[in-house]
Amino acid sequence: MVDLVVETPRLRPLMFSIAYRMLGSVSEAEDVVQAGLLRIHERVRSGEPIERPDAFASTVTTRLSIDVLRSARRTREVYVGPWLPEPLLADDADPARRIEHDETLSMGVLTMLERLGPVERAVFVLHEALGFDYAEIGEMVERDPAACRQIMHRARRRLAADGPRFEVDASEAARVAGEFLEALREGDVDVVVRLLATDVVLTADGGGKAPAIQHPVSGDVAVARFLVGLMRRGEALGVEVDETMANGERTLLFRGRDGAVLSVLTLHVDGGAVRSLTNQLNPDKLGHLGPVGDLFALLRDGAAGVAGSAGESPID
Repeated sequence: MVDLVVETPRLRPLMFSIAYRMLGSVSEAEDVVQAGLLRIHERVRSGEPIERPDAFASTVTTRLSIDVLRSARRTREVYVGPWLPEPLLADDADPARRIEHDETLSMGVLTMLERLGPVERAVFVLHEALGFDYAEIGEMVERDPAACRQIMHRARRRLAADGPRFEVDASEAARVAGEFLEALREGDVDVVVRLLATDVVLTADGGGKAPAIQHPVSGDVAVARFLVGLMRRGEALGVEVDETMANGERTLLFRGRDGAVLSVLTLHVDGGAVRSLTNQLNPDKLGHLGPVGDLFALLRDGAAGVAGSAGESPID
């Protein structure tokens, strides 16, 4: 019998990979992994054999994630503003979170997966991201293989209808992101517009706990002006920006003077242009990145400071 206590460090990344893709939440995925490991250890203590640790761990993780999705459905239905996944940085300090990146880990696909039901999402993740066959998936989700094949077909059809999925050129994305950040810092609206697709969409998630737009902003000019204005205001408040990677895509990480995380802006680049942007500002979804700043307080203190300065006016 395999010693699963010894196997735990190897199983954790696999379990996290499944749970995070299904839930779009680092904190919820970690809770699922811990609960899954506890069940594995309980089975080991009971003396029951586990012949295929990977399959058993995947099954436990999948079923727990489905339970979480079903219980969270009502909460997400009344969520304030757009719902976006929690960003997963490439240099995350936890080894279990440094999982292999592919298209199914991108913000765009994780957001699209919100449109699928729990079992549909499980079948898609297990087959598309992890390569399990339909017989294996059927055992995990308690469906027959033919049903899983049909579920996968429906899931692909629904995701295809939700919008295009892009093949990302890493060097191109790095170039565009670098020019984009430079143009934002220089306040050059024209250059920002040139780097954006004409039908670009900016979506933000504040969850009612951070100042964020309640509806997506569309169009290159509108998005460029909004972001440049935001950047100017941030600079006046001492906000710092670093370029990094999250979910396999180029990302801008915004921090306050004290280093606390304020937001994570992910760029979806294709064909030499930024096609869409997702800005995660909800403090509940940034805690795994370190100390999180209070944007409401920052803006309030900044406005008070500007109002108290003679001859100065707030930045729009």
